Amino acid sequence: MIKRLSAEFIGTFWLVLGGCGSAVLAAHFGGDGNPLGIGLLGVSLAFGLTVLTGAYALGHISGGHFNPAVSVGLFAAGRFPARDVLPYAVVQVLGAIAAAWVIQRIATGSAQVVIDLNAPGAFASNGYGALSPGGFDMASAMLCEVVLTAMFLIVILGATDGRAPAGFAPIAIGLALTLIHLISIPVTNTSVNPARSTGMALFAGSGAMSQLWLFWLAPIAGGVLGGLVHRGIKS
Repeated sequence: MIKRLSAEFIGTFWLVLGGCGSAVLAAHFGGDGNPLGIGLLGVSLAFGLTVLTGAYALGHISGGHFNPAVSVGLFAAGRFPARDVLPYAVVQVLGAIAAAWVIQRIATGSAQVVIDLNAPGAFASNGYGALSPGGFDMASAMLCEVVLTAMFLIVILGATDGRAPAGFAPIAIGLALTLIHLISIPVTNTSVNPARSTGMALFAGSGAMSQLWLFWLAPIAGGVLGGLVHRGIKS
């Protein structure tokens, strides 16, 4: 169990460091319009690549969840024991916090990295209303996070099914997370992962922390929904 929990800590650390790190440090590098800045497309791809590489590196040890909503969804689908959900969630959150701290320390090393904690999506945090990158309200944010997390679980469960082509699951899962970010960065700055949201919110100020509840409730609900849907449709 210690090895599995260690793998989940490292994998979640890598997910947040790669995905959120790219958003904080590289999305607007050199200012808006600079061709070196990776923008929305680059950040979306970074999240997908971290899951893809992390799953190949660590999936055979822990299952490669890196996300409490995934652990809960797998439990709902009958593919993960209830006793392991809480320990997984704890180390996932700790891994996300550790990555957020590293990103924050790197960001303070350059005067060119300016983080306005009052701006939407500050420090790659998630939000709705005034803290949504596109100004989307709470209902839109909730619906977006529930539906996209549910679809993420359906992809994960299908790609890792014993009847699916062997060895390709991390590719499908990574591409699914890329697509999810392409859809939802304007809406919530994309969570679908309570650990990722918690780690960044701790360094993003009171606004992000006050809205963090939604980025636990919606992804967990979506994870359960996706797990139950897949459980119902598989033959």
